[in-house]
Amino acid sequence: MPFRFRRFLLVCVALIFSVSVLRAQEILPGVYQLDQYLPLLQGKRVALVANHTSRINNTHLLDTLLSLKVNIKKIMSPEHGFRGTEDAGAKIKSGKDKKTGIPIISLYGAHQKPKPADLADVDIVVYDMQDVGVRFYTYVSTMRLVMEACAELKKPYLILDRPNPNGFYVDGPMRDDNCKSFVGLDPVPVVYGLTIAEYALMANDQGWLKGGLKCNLSYVLCKNYSHSSTYDLPVKPSPNLPTMRSIYLYPSVCFFEGTIVSVGRGTDEPFTVIGYPGHKVGDYEFTPRSIKGASKTPPYEGQLCNGYDLTYLSEHILKEKKLDLSWVIRMYKESEKKETFFNSYFKNLAGTDQLEKQIREGQSEAEIRLSWEPALSEFKEKRKKYLLYAE
Repeated sequence: MPFRFRRFLLVCVALIFSVSVLRAQEILPGVYQLDQYLPLLQGKRVALVANHTSRINNTHLLDTLLSLKVNIKKIMSPEHGFRGTEDAGAKIKSGKDKKTGIPIISLYGAHQKPKPADLADVDIVVYDMQDVGVRFYTYVSTMRLVMEACAELKKPYLILDRPNPNGFYVDGPMRDDNCKSFVGLDPVPVVYGLTIAEYALMANDQGWLKGGLKCNLSYVLCKNYSHSSTYDLPVKPSPNLPTMRSIYLYPSVCFFEGTIVSVGRGTDEPFTVIGYPGHKVGDYEFTPRSIKGASKTPPYEGQLCNGYDLTYLSEHILKEKKLDLSWVIRMYKESEKKETFFNSYFKNLAGTDQLEKQIREGQSEAEIRLSWEPALSEFKEKRKKYLLYAE
């Protein structure tokens, strides 16, 4: 065999081996481990808590399970609906999946927790949705309320775990008891550094379920994931988190949803730009428009907003591993509308009524951060007990 041809073959083999190793190390959500959970579903009546992110490659989990003859009795869907096309806060009615005809129960709005009748004809509930690891992102609240219903009705609850794209740090104020809401169900910080399975373990053990009940919980872990991993989501988790930049900025920028400041809903860069009409400082302009399936009626629709482009901040957050309060503080200082700058929703997002007071008093970010202790450090210590993946 000629030397050049032999060398060519060796290079090809090396490339094939390299690709195989990379594939072996690819992060795979729990849903990919069919061999681990399919036996638990065979012969059972299954309720699936799912949305558009519930996929194995390009195939929806619902379609995969139906093809494997799993008896899916119903689907339960979160904010944004089963197909993930509804606006934040949109009222979504229960109905049927157009493709399969399977009933869909909407768990958003007045019906946030499954009722006994919803689970009466179900043997097991399976949860598979891509979360972003932030307290006020409502998928985690949906997971928890379904978990609570399963505990009350003694139904087993299976979580197909997924990586947390913000799972590489823990930060923010803890939720106070007087600020409990659907965007702050449990006493955790804004960024809690847990996957959904880890969060469920903590909720079960810490007695967060109503009446201190315990859920019959099981889970299937991700492969090749650790809390130091960065994970690019293959499907946007909701209409207004379309990029990894927006996902990294979301814990910091979402505070503006409780103020007069637009977070760029109705633009191509939601949660990465900020501003509002008449703001006299800043070097960035945008005009929100109606976008079907993302922001039908965004704040300040058709009005020129002046403010800032914060896309650069995602790299800073990845490096520093903490959320950024500086822009909320800065926008308040720059505003000529200080009396009306905050609205009542800000307290729910912060999980405490202290943050607004601190910003109004002119406290620095460093001073505000000190007030989060020792509660934040205590949470970090408790969290260690429930980690299923390396730090």
